[in-house]
Amino acid sequence: MKSCLRLALAQVNPTVGDLKGNAEKIIRKLRQAEGNKADVVVFPELVLTGYPPEDLILKPQFILDNIAEIGRISEKVADITAIVGFIDSSSDGDICRKIYNAAAVIRNGKIIDIYHKVMLPNYGVFDEMRYFTPGSRTPVYVMHGVRFGINICEDIWHAEGPAKWQAQAGAELIININASPFEIGKPQIREQLIKERAVENSTGIVYLNTVGGQDELVFDGNSMACDCEGAFIARGKPFAEDLLLVDMDAAKTRQLRKKNSFSPASRAENAARDIVEIRIRSGQRCQEKPVAAKKTRIALTWEDEVYQALVLGTRDYITKNGFKGAAIGLSGGIDSSLVAAIASDAIGREQITGVFMPSKYTSAASREDAYELAENLGIRILEIPIGPVLKDYRKSLSEIFSGLAEDTTEENLQARIRGNLLMALSNKFGWLVLTTGNKSEMSVGYATLYGDMAGGFAVIKDVPKTLVYDICRWRNLACGEPVIPGRVLVKEPTAELRPDQKDSDSLPPYTILDPILRAYIEEEQTFAEILELGYDPATVKKVITLVDRSEYKRRQSPPGIKITTRAFGRDWRFPITNRYRSF
Repeated sequence: MKSCLRLALAQVNPTVGDLKGNAEKIIRKLRQAEGNKADVVVFPELVLTGYPPEDLILKPQFILDNIAEIGRISEKVADITAIVGFIDSSSDGDICRKIYNAAAVIRNGKIIDIYHKVMLPNYGVFDEMRYFTPGSRTPVYVMHGVRFGINICEDIWHAEGPAKWQAQAGAELIININASPFEIGKPQIREQLIKERAVENSTGIVYLNTVGGQDELVFDGNSMACDCEGAFIARGKPFAEDLLLVDMDAAKTRQLRKKNSFSPASRAENAARDIVEIRIRSGQRCQEKPVAAKKTRIALTWEDEVYQALVLGTRDYITKNGFKGAAIGLSGGIDSSLVAAIASDAIGREQITGVFMPSKYTSAASREDAYELAENLGIRILEIPIGPVLKDYRKSLSEIFSGLAEDTTEENLQARIRGNLLMALSNKFGWLVLTTGNKSEMSVGYATLYGDMAGGFAVIKDVPKTLVYDICRWRNLACGEPVIPGRVLVKEPTAELRPDQKDSDSLPPYTILDPILRAYIEEEQTFAEILELGYDPATVKKVITLVDRSEYKRRQSPPGIKITTRAFGRDWRFPITNRYRSF
């Protein structure tokens, strides 16, 4: 008998809170894995509840319902071992005592063991210490002669953690289940991490990640498996559901450990870590099967990765929340052009409505570009001039504003009229309004509260302006034709709220602004450190001041997709009332 396991990695897209729907998805994948003669089928972290369930965890009934569903799932498991992420409670009668981020190990209709996540992340977008108690057991399981450990997400990020303990206790394979959100460069970081852990511990590793959009977060899948020498033998699809079949043979691990004189942990060390060995008895021995085809994936460019993340995040936000379509204010500019392209790719051009709302300041070029974009994408476009409404607003305010010079108040009225019109369409037709502000604008408050910020979802809220241009150029090249009009890529950005207005009237050029913002927001550099990069002190001081003063606006903005290391929202929790300045 060969010491082998065929694993089916079920890279699925759950919905937070949809316990029954998620359970049905788990059962369908379970049957598919059985059809592929898998010995073990593996599901992602908290797949039953969706991730992150946030304060749903504080609802006692939610915990009970989730436990009931894992019981129902176990009844469907026959001669295959299933590893399923769910929320466990320390007591049937007292669910408030201890709650765990857990993985159920199921066989022949029964839960034979439960692993509790040991390392709880509490940084960035993660708040697991708010909800969960860390686990203390790190079992090693034995099936078909293969010893393997199960751990969850953060557990494998620590070199001195469960993966090492399980390997030293004899595990020849580590199964790590995840809900790891996407950000630029994260797939490559994970890959390097898994390779390092495999080599450090002379063990094969399978890394399963969930996929899909959940509010601001996007999970990119990109599951993988590598052998004990860090060579990758299988890779899952990026940004899509997948069932990845992997044949893991322990013979290579044993040979490597013998060659390297691998030192197992002592009984005392295993006892201190509460490591026990659990044998999983199956109705059949490890059978000879056709070798599972090795899956490789084509490396994506970073523009492609970001674009797919934005498409997936937009699709899931719209569809999981039951919207009938989406409306976008088309200005003829680059931001609205990109959002329209993303939305069209996300839910189909038939579900997208562009709304062009010209004023007397709107140029002929903007009109032409908005209509050309709509034609290229094949989306419907409506035109609603705002001049008559603006005239009525100004008449209503004329007596109160008498004797006062015009300023940004009159400019913002235009943006707010447009926001009201878009929201009226949303109310009438059930469309989700997609806002078009980018990260550069949101950082410095270059947006109108209750105006262009009005809407339900901010698709490019975490995409800097310079990156918007890069992605638009990539999008045109990727489709082989200029979907986004060429003039949009070269004309100077403008809000067109007054004669000859340009963004550069109020802000530094984006090629200067964006690096300063990245240094201050994402890299947390000090004023002095940013000056050392060669930027003008007055410019840096202005940018930092704008960022700090605009928190009240950002707090009222719609959620948007995270793609950088530090996005506004979950990653950024600064007080609105705040007199601290860093210079």
